[in-house]
Amino acid sequence: MESIIYAVNDIIWSNALIVLCLGVGIYFSIVTKFLQVRYFKEMIKLLFGGESSDKGVTSFQAFAIAISGRVGTGNIAGVAAAIAMGGPGAIFWMWIIAFLGSASAFIEATLGQMFKEVKDGQYRGGPAFYIEKGLGIKWYAILFAIATILSTAFFLPGVQSNSIAISVENAFDVPVWITGLVICVFLALIIFGGVKRIGKVAQIVVPFMAAAYIIMAIIIMALNITEIPGVIKLIVTSAFNADATFGGIFGMAISWGIKRGIYSNEAGQGTAPHAAAAAEVSHPVKQGLVQAFSVYVDTLFICTATAFMILFTGQYNVVNPEGGFLVENLPGVTYGPEFTQFAISSHFPNFGAGFIAISLAFFAFTTIMAYYYIAETNLSYLQGHQNKKWPVFVLRVLILVATFYGTIRTAELAWTLGDIGVGMMAWLNMIAIILLRKPAMAALKDYVDQRKKGLDPTFNSKSLDIKNIKVWDKID
Repeated sequence: MESIIYAVNDIIWSNALIVLCLGVGIYFSIVTKFLQVRYFKEMIKLLFGGESSDKGVTSFQAFAIAISGRVGTGNIAGVAAAIAMGGPGAIFWMWIIAFLGSASAFIEATLGQMFKEVKDGQYRGGPAFYIEKGLGIKWYAILFAIATILSTAFFLPGVQSNSIAISVENAFDVPVWITGLVICVFLALIIFGGVKRIGKVAQIVVPFMAAAYIIMAIIIMALNITEIPGVIKLIVTSAFNADATFGGIFGMAISWGIKRGIYSNEAGQGTAPHAAAAAEVSHPVKQGLVQAFSVYVDTLFICTATAFMILFTGQYNVVNPEGGFLVENLPGVTYGPEFTQFAISSHFPNFGAGFIAISLAFFAFTTIMAYYYIAETNLSYLQGHQNKKWPVFVLRVLILVATFYGTIRTAELAWTLGDIGVGMMAWLNMIAIILLRKPAMAALKDYVDQRKKGLDPTFNSKSLDIKNIKVWDKID
């Protein structure tokens, strides 16, 4: 069975997906005139705008839910895996896919807002909704919904819980199965409370966990201030095949940088539009810009912080594709959260392992929360106008089982299943947003035109002649 899983992963994550992700990011960066740079200040301003309603959450809560999904084990263990498999140069390609991917994230989040619905008394939306309403391809929408439920309820939670269990065992010598039970108890208390509770928990936990982690990274960077130019040079030269040690894995640097970059920031993967659709805003582009900024927070801030801590201290291994290691500074340590734990412990021997274990617990736990919300949204889509409670209950039980099982399986298998989940969604969503580029660009043009007139943009669906956006028709 494991050999089949690895074979499927190799097919999904072929070079074709790498090219697609880069190509889509480049295309949307160009057609939006590098919106991710031009509207950077606007993104921050919009982050704290808007108010919640009976149907929707605030812009910041939607941002927090999306960040919950983006900021997870990929920011700690994923960065370590990128370095281990692709060398330091993989970090450069994580930066590139984040910069380009923020444009893709803008498009998908804007579409999520445009084609949202009111279901179960709250806003629901995401790729399944905009595929059906925007493209009119029902079977494609159903396919995405099924793939997303499989990914977020079965494949992806195990990666998060596995990394928590490993880091807690390494720091506090707690058996992985006990950690799994504790995670499931707290997760059950939250997911049985619905999206409002998820949003409230996320808006409190996410800023706290991100700030604490970045502060620790800044302290370590300050202690190694003179080494920053050298680390940046190492990353860039390794990324472009100029480094004698890592030049032989140039292709691996690109592949693993993009793979782990997408896993971490989820730009274009199709997860963030679910959270974006839940926001109460006056114009879809507002939430599109907020979600574009969340990619920066994830990769350019948090992933970079992890990478610098690891590379400053030299606490990493790099696998040689031909066998053995190119670098082996940590004999017997597989890639994962241990790299970061050893990096911080090199400066704070009695503190590092525990700090990462706690940080990772927050990061990964909130990600599982976001996964549940995404799975529930797609289940709601598949149910249509039916409002049966038992499928939701079954989904909640199954995600708890998948989360617990993830803590006791091998890290390699957990990551491979996670990659399959990410890859399936990315293939389906990337194609969809390319086909739906016209309504997204029309919304952007409308927003820009209103801003030039000094207005606070509001969305008039009728004036843009975009069909099947029923919620906005009623708002008008």
